Amino acid sequence: MAAHFIVFANEKGGTGKSTTAVHVAIALAAQGRSVAAIDMDTRQRTFARYMENRVATIKRSSADLPMVDFEVFDPKKSPPITERMDALAEDHEFVVVDTPGRDDPHALAAAGRADTMVTPMNDSFVDFDLIGQVDPDTFKVKRPSFYAEVVWDARKARARLDRGTVDWVVLRNRLQHLEARNMRRVGAALDELAKRVGFRVIPGLGERVIYRELFPKGLTLLDMGHIEQAGLSHVAGRQELREMVSGLNLPEPGAEPGGTVVPLRVAASA
Repeated sequence: MAAHFIVFANEKGGTGKSTTAVHVAIALAAQGRSVAAIDMDTRQRTFARYMENRVATIKRSSADLPMVDFEVFDPKKSPPITERMDALAEDHEFVVVDTPGRDDPHALAAAGRADTMVTPMNDSFVDFDLIGQVDPDTFKVKRPSFYAEVVWDARKARARLDRGTVDWVVLRNRLQHLEARNMRRVGAALDELAKRVGFRVIPGLGERVIYRELFPKGLTLLDMGHIEQAGLSHVAGRQELREMVSGLNLPEPGAEPGGTVVPLRVAASA
């Protein structure tokens, strides 16, 4: 089985990277796809803790929830990350890798195996500075930043490995408290830099308070039947999730590795 590697990578913390990785992994599992996941943040273990909470909920309530195989990568005990990715790829359609929000050589190695690399960012120039620098007066892009070079190196590593390509997706989280003018400026800068560096920009997840509330039980917005007092904000968040997963353009069942991909749609019944 030739798995599709989805690597969530951002050297800045607080961007919702682990939460997004969890929701994408569960969305794929809800489609009946075989999914494995590696949490590379050995210290915080946010992805793994989310999944452990989900397992506890399943055991406690006998809930029928889609699940993924997951593990925590420990560089002191585990084989090289690329070996773990390759091993999991033998038995799964997708391998989701959640990297730590810091400079990490193992995360760089994982990025070099990515088919899809997802970089979540908050809608602010503080986060934008990770991938590009702007003029303080015009807000025009002056130059790419260091992380754009990191991704460029990862793309070169992937090309050397098997002549594969990395689809770099910048996930733009929508923070509703931001003023509209700032959102327009960030959006314009992203569009400008995307043309120069070569990434796609898609809408991310809003309604961040909801996700924090779901964490203790390990639930996602696809588990509406198990969420107490679900309201319109949950429904809106679920629609955002569906649009985000569709925008990732992940392979449908039976797609050839490295071939043309079409949007993967989250089931309406979810």
